[in-house]
Amino acid sequence: MNFEASVHQALRHYLLALQFFTRIPITGRLAEWVGFSPSMLRAASTHFPGVGWVVAACACSVYALLYLSLGAAPATSWVAAALSTAATAVLTGGFHEDGLTDVADGLGGSQERERALDIMKDSRIGAFGAMALALTLLTKLGLLALLGQRGLSPALAALVGAHVFSRFLPLLLVRAMVHVGDTARSKSKPLADQITRSQLAGAAAWCFFPLAIIALGEGLGFVLLGVLFSALAAALLARWFWQRLQGFTGDCLGAVQQLSEIGFYLGAALALGPLVRGASV
Repeated sequence: MNFEASVHQALRHYLLALQFFTRIPITGRLAEWVGFSPSMLRAASTHFPGVGWVVAACACSVYALLYLSLGAAPATSWVAAALSTAATAVLTGGFHEDGLTDVADGLGGSQERERALDIMKDSRIGAFGAMALALTLLTKLGLLALLGQRGLSPALAALVGAHVFSRFLPLLLVRAMVHVGDTARSKSKPLADQITRSQLAGAAAWCFFPLAIIALGEGLGFVLLGVLFSALAAALLARWFWQRLQGFTGDCLGAVQQLSEIGFYLGAALALGPLVRGASV
Protein backbone atom coordinates (compact mmCIF):
# COMPACT_ATOMS: atom_id res chain seq x y z
CA MET A 1 0.00 0.00 0.00
CA ASN A 2 1.48 3.37 -1.03
CA PHE A 3 1.66 6.44 1.20
CA GLU A 4 -1.40 8.17 -0.28
CA ALA A 5 -3.54 5.07 0.12
CA SER A 6 -2.33 4.68 3.70
CA VAL A 7 -3.30 8.26 4.51
CA HIS A 8 -6.75 7.80 2.99
CA GLN A 9 -7.28 4.59 4.93
CA ALA A 10 -6.20 6.22 8.21
CA LEU A 11 -8.54 9.15 7.55
CA ARG A 12 -11.46 6.81 6.89
CA HIS A 13 -10.74 4.95 10.12
CA TYR A 14 -10.51 8.21 12.05
CA LEU A 15 -13.83 9.46 10.67
CA LEU A 16 -15.41 6.12 11.54
CA ALA A 17 -14.14 6.45 15.12
CA LEU A 18 -15.49 10.00 15.24
CA GLN A 19 -18.86 8.79 14.02
CA PHE A 20 -18.97 5.91 16.52
CA PHE A 21 -17.88 7.86 19.62
CA THR A 22 -19.56 11.24 19.00
CA ARG A 23 -22.75 12.69 17.57
CA ILE A 24 -20.85 14.43 14.77
CA PRO A 25 -22.74 13.41 11.61
CA ILE A 26 -20.82 11.56 8.91
CA THR A 27 -23.45 11.32 6.19
CA GLY A 28 -24.05 11.34 2.45
CA ARG A 29 -21.12 10.95 0.11
CA LEU A 30 -18.66 11.27 2.97
CA ALA A 31 -20.25 8.29 4.72
CA GLU A 32 -20.10 6.31 1.47
CA TRP A 33 -16.41 7.14 1.12
CA VAL A 34 -15.68 6.19 4.74
CA GLY A 35 -17.56 2.90 4.50
CA PHE A 36 -18.12 0.43 7.32
CA SER A 37 -17.22 -3.11 8.30
CA PRO A 38 -16.40 -4.83 11.59
CA SER A 39 -12.75 -4.96 10.58
CA MET A 40 -12.75 -1.21 9.88
CA LEU A 41 -14.33 -0.50 13.26
CA ARG A 42 -11.69 -2.69 14.87
CA ALA A 43 -8.97 -0.73 13.09
CA ALA A 44 -10.61 2.56 14.09
CA SER A 45 -9.91 1.82 17.76
CA THR A 46 -6.40 3.21 17.34
CA HIS A 47 -7.96 6.65 16.82
CA PHE A 48 -9.97 6.68 20.07
CA PRO A 49 -7.53 9.15 21.72
CA GLY A 50 -7.72 11.20 18.53
CA VAL A 51 -11.45 11.55 19.11
CA GLY A 52 -10.43 12.95 22.50
CA TRP A 53 -8.73 15.83 20.65
CA VAL A 54 -12.12 16.87 19.24
CA VAL A 55 -13.93 16.45 22.56
CA ALA A 56 -11.19 18.40 24.34
CA ALA A 57 -11.40 21.20 21.76
CA CYS A 58 -15.12 21.48 22.44
CA ALA A 59 -14.65 21.48 26.21
CA CYS A 60 -11.79 24.00 26.11
CA SER A 61 -13.68 26.36 23.80
CA VAL A 62 -16.72 26.47 26.08
CA TYR A 63 -14.62 26.71 29.25
CA ALA A 64 -12.40 29.51 27.93
CA LEU A 65 -15.30 31.50 26.46
CA LEU A 66 -17.22 31.49 29.73
CA TYR A 67 -14.13 32.01 31.88
CA LEU A 68 -13.08 35.09 29.91
CA SER A 69 -16.59 36.47 29.44
CA LEU A 70 -17.81 36.22 33.03
CA GLY A 71 -14.75 37.75 34.65
CA ALA A 72 -13.27 37.05 38.06
CA ALA A 73 -16.49 36.26 39.92
CA PRO A 74 -16.11 33.43 42.47
CA ALA A 75 -18.61 31.25 40.61
CA THR A 76 -17.03 31.71 37.18
CA SER A 77 -14.97 28.51 37.25
CA TRP A 78 -18.01 26.53 38.42
CA VAL A 79 -20.14 27.82 35.56
CA ALA A 80 -17.36 27.13 33.08
CA ALA A 81 -16.87 23.64 34.48
CA ALA A 82 -20.58 22.82 34.38
CA LEU A 83 -21.26 24.05 30.84
CA SER A 84 -18.06 22.62 29.34
CA THR A 85 -18.97 19.23 30.84
CA ALA A 86 -22.49 19.56 29.46
CA ALA A 87 -21.08 20.40 26.03
CA THR A 88 -18.95 17.25 25.96
CA ALA A 89 -21.92 15.13 27.06
CA VAL A 90 -23.96 16.54 24.18
CA LEU A 91 -21.11 16.00 21.73
CA THR A 92 -20.62 12.35 22.74
CA GLY A 93 -24.29 11.63 23.39
CA GLY A 94 -23.42 10.61 26.95
CA PHE A 95 -21.94 7.45 25.45
CA HIS A 96 -19.39 6.82 28.20
CA GLU A 97 -21.61 8.08 31.01
CA ASP A 98 -24.20 5.51 29.93
CA GLY A 99 -21.59 2.77 30.21
CA LEU A 100 -20.67 3.95 33.70
CA THR A 101 -24.26 3.80 34.92
CA ASP A 102 -24.78 0.31 33.47
CA VAL A 103 -21.62 -0.97 35.16
CA ALA A 104 -22.62 0.55 38.50
CA ASP A 105 -26.11 -0.95 38.28
CA GLY A 106 -24.82 -4.39 37.25
CA LEU A 107 -21.94 -4.77 39.68
CA GLY A 108 -23.75 -2.97 42.47
CA GLY A 109 -27.00 -4.81 41.94
CA SER A 110 -25.80 -8.40 42.11
CA GLN A 111 -22.82 -10.42 43.30
CA GLU A 112 -23.55 -13.12 40.72
CA ARG A 113 -21.64 -12.75 37.47
CA GLU A 114 -24.41 -13.75 35.07
CA ARG A 115 -27.03 -11.68 36.89
CA ALA A 116 -24.72 -8.66 36.88
CA LEU A 117 -24.22 -9.01 33.12
CA ASP A 118 -28.00 -9.24 32.61
CA ILE A 119 -28.57 -6.07 34.64
CA MET A 120 -25.94 -4.24 32.59
CA LYS A 121 -27.96 -4.96 29.43
CA ASP A 122 -30.97 -3.09 30.86
CA SER A 123 -31.08 0.45 29.45
CA ARG A 124 -32.92 1.78 32.51
CA ILE A 125 -30.90 3.55 35.21
CA GLY A 126 -31.18 2.09 38.69
CA ALA A 127 -30.19 3.43 42.08
CA PHE A 128 -26.52 2.43 41.81
CA GLY A 129 -26.23 3.92 38.35
CA ALA A 130 -27.88 7.17 39.40
CA MET A 131 -25.56 7.50 42.39
CA ALA A 132 -22.49 6.74 40.29
CA LEU A 133 -23.47 9.29 37.64
CA ALA A 134 -24.26 12.00 40.18
CA LEU A 135 -21.03 11.49 42.11
CA THR A 136 -18.97 11.34 38.92
CA LEU A 137 -20.41 14.60 37.59
CA LEU A 138 -20.04 16.37 40.94
CA THR A 139 -16.42 15.25 41.22
CA LYS A 140 -15.67 16.42 37.69
CA LEU A 141 -17.24 19.81 38.31
CA GLY A 142 -15.45 20.26 41.62
CA LEU A 143 -12.03 19.42 40.21
CA LEU A 144 -12.49 21.50 37.05
CA ALA A 145 -13.68 24.44 39.14
CA LEU A 146 -10.68 24.03 41.44
CA LEU A 147 -8.31 23.96 38.48
CA GLY A 148 -10.01 27.04 37.05
CA GLN A 149 -9.44 28.89 40.30
CA ARG A 150 -5.72 28.38 39.69
CA GLY A 151 -6.03 30.03 36.29
CA LEU A 152 -7.40 29.33 32.85
CA SER A 153 -4.25 27.65 31.53
CA PRO A 154 -4.19 24.76 34.07
CA ALA A 155 -7.88 24.06 33.52
CA LEU A 156 -7.52 23.90 29.74
CA ALA A 157 -4.38 21.78 30.00
CA ALA A 158 -6.17 19.32 32.29
CA LEU A 159 -9.15 19.12 29.94
CA VAL A 160 -6.92 18.27 26.98
CA GLY A 161 -4.82 15.74 28.88
CA ALA A 162 -7.80 14.05 30.49
CA HIS A 163 -9.94 13.74 27.38
CA VAL A 164 -7.09 12.35 25.30
CA PHE A 165 -5.36 10.02 27.79
CA SER A 166 -8.60 8.65 29.25
CA ARG A 167 -9.43 7.37 25.77
CA PHE A 168 -6.14 5.49 25.53
CA LEU A 169 -6.53 3.47 28.74
CA PRO A 170 -9.65 1.51 27.67
CA LEU A 171 -7.59 0.13 24.78
CA LEU A 172 -5.18 -1.43 27.27
CA LEU A 173 -8.17 -3.19 28.82
CA VAL A 174 -9.10 -4.54 25.39
CA ARG A 175 -5.54 -5.80 24.94
CA ALA A 176 -5.31 -7.42 28.37
CA MET A 177 -8.76 -8.95 28.90
CA VAL A 178 -11.53 -10.78 27.05
CA HIS A 179 -14.89 -9.37 26.00
CA VAL A 180 -17.68 -11.07 27.97
CA GLY A 181 -20.70 -9.02 26.90
CA ASP A 182 -23.61 -10.03 24.71
CA THR A 183 -21.78 -10.57 21.41
CA ALA A 184 -25.02 -10.61 19.42
CA ARG A 185 -26.23 -7.21 20.69
CA SER A 186 -23.07 -5.36 21.62
CA LYS A 187 -22.23 -2.45 19.31
CA SER A 188 -18.73 -2.39 20.74
CA LYS A 189 -17.92 -6.06 20.08
CA PRO A 190 -15.96 -5.48 16.84
CA LEU A 191 -14.12 -2.59 18.51
CA ALA A 192 -13.39 -4.60 21.65
CA ASP A 193 -12.67 -7.90 19.94
CA GLN A 194 -8.92 -7.38 19.75
CA ILE A 195 -6.26 -4.72 19.39
CA THR A 196 -2.77 -5.17 18.01
CA ARG A 197 0.47 -3.73 19.31
CA SER A 198 0.72 -1.47 16.27
CA GLN A 199 -2.77 -0.11 16.98
CA LEU A 200 -1.77 0.57 20.58
CA ALA A 201 1.33 2.35 19.32
CA GLY A 202 -0.83 4.49 17.05
CA ALA A 203 -3.14 5.34 19.95
CA ALA A 204 -0.14 6.24 22.11
CA ALA A 205 1.09 8.54 19.34
CA TRP A 206 -2.20 10.47 19.56
CA CYS A 207 -1.42 11.05 23.25
CA PHE A 208 2.24 12.02 22.95
CA PHE A 209 1.93 15.43 21.31
CA PRO A 210 -0.72 16.98 23.61
CA LEU A 211 0.89 15.57 26.75
CA ALA A 212 4.30 16.89 25.65
CA ILE A 213 2.86 20.38 25.04
CA ILE A 214 1.14 20.31 28.45
CA ALA A 215 4.41 19.30 30.12
CA LEU A 216 6.17 22.26 28.50
CA GLY A 217 3.46 24.67 29.60
CA GLU A 218 2.42 23.40 33.02
CA GLY A 219 5.40 21.32 34.07
CA LEU A 220 6.31 17.66 33.91
CA GLY A 221 4.82 16.99 37.34
CA PHE A 222 1.41 18.17 36.14
CA VAL A 223 1.42 15.55 33.38
CA LEU A 224 3.03 12.78 35.41
CA LEU A 225 0.56 13.03 38.29
CA GLY A 226 -2.35 13.33 35.87
CA VAL A 227 -1.24 10.22 33.99
CA LEU A 228 -0.47 8.35 37.22
CA PHE A 229 -3.86 8.92 38.84
CA SER A 230 -5.65 8.30 35.56
CA ALA A 231 -3.83 4.98 35.10
CA LEU A 232 -4.46 4.05 38.75
CA ALA A 233 -8.21 4.55 38.30
CA ALA A 234 -8.15 2.35 35.19
CA ALA A 235 -6.08 -0.35 36.93
CA LEU A 236 -8.42 -0.52 39.92
CA LEU A 237 -11.43 -0.85 37.62
CA ALA A 238 -9.70 -3.53 35.54
CA ARG A 239 -8.97 -5.53 38.70
CA TRP A 240 -12.61 -5.18 39.77
CA PHE A 241 -13.91 -6.29 36.37
CA TRP A 242 -11.63 -9.32 36.38
CA GLN A 243 -12.73 -10.34 39.87
CA ARG A 244 -16.44 -9.89 39.16
CA LEU A 245 -16.80 -10.60 35.43
CA GLN A 246 -13.59 -12.39 34.36
CA GLY A 247 -13.46 -9.91 31.51
CA PHE A 248 -15.05 -6.69 30.30
CA THR A 249 -18.00 -5.36 28.33
CA GLY A 250 -18.40 -2.23 26.23
CA ASP A 251 -19.96 -0.57 29.28
CA CYS A 252 -16.78 -1.30 31.23
CA LEU A 253 -14.78 0.64 28.67
CA GLY A 254 -17.06 3.64 29.18
CA ALA A 255 -16.61 3.41 32.94
CA VAL A 256 -12.82 3.32 32.53
CA GLN A 257 -12.91 6.43 30.35
CA GLN A 258 -15.03 8.35 32.84
CA LEU A 259 -13.10 7.51 36.00
CA SER A 260 -9.67 7.82 34.41
CA GLU A 261 -10.71 11.27 33.15
CA ILE A 262 -11.45 12.21 36.75
CA GLY A 263 -8.15 10.66 37.80
CA PHE A 264 -6.27 12.99 35.46
CA TYR A 265 -8.06 16.05 36.89
CA LEU A 266 -7.23 14.91 40.42
CA GLY A 267 -3.57 14.32 39.64
CA ALA A 268 -3.31 17.70 37.91
CA ALA A 269 -4.93 19.47 40.86
CA LEU A 270 -2.57 17.75 43.31
CA ALA A 271 0.41 18.74 41.18
CA LEU A 272 -0.55 22.41 41.52
CA GLY A 273 -0.55 22.24 45.31
CA PRO A 274 -2.68 24.36 47.68
CA LEU A 275 -4.80 27.11 46.17
CA VAL A 276 -3.25 30.56 46.42
CA ARG A 277 -5.51 33.60 46.38
CA GLY A 278 -5.12 35.98 43.50
CA ALA A 279 -4.46 33.35 40.84
CA SER A 280 -4.91 34.84 37.39
CA VAL A 281 -5.39 33.74 33.81
